[in-house]
Amino acid sequence: MAKHIKSPSTIEAAGNKPKIIEEFIGRVNSGSSELSIARMQSPSGWVEPGQTPEFDEYTVVLKGLLKVETKNNSYEVGEGEVIIISSGEWVRYSSPGPEGAEYIAVCLPAFSPDTVNRDE
Repeated sequence: MAKHIKSPSTIEAAGNKPKIIEEFIGRVNSGSSELSIARMQSPSGWVEPGQTPEFDEYTVVLKGLLKVETKNNSYEVGEGEVIIISSGEWVRYSSPGPEGAEYIAVCLPAFSPDTVNRDE
């Protein structure tokens, strides 16, 4: 059955500065636990706590630069680039560039505060 979603839900974000999360599909906006799709807009200098999520995360950078740190590597993901983080892998996201970052995050299964496992 088709489901028309007319607008996203804004969700509170973790990190040192305000970041906008607009969930189009997921637990909050569509009641979907299988998958979540959200647009993120993070300001310059934003950093979130590290996490070890229980979901795969596929991230497409639309604008700016997203820094992605894992236990073994650090990546600078620019406009038009993608990074995939596997479930169970420690990761920390930040937007160090002067314009911040805008990106789409797809989580499978859907993002949940109970399964993101943020560092204390």
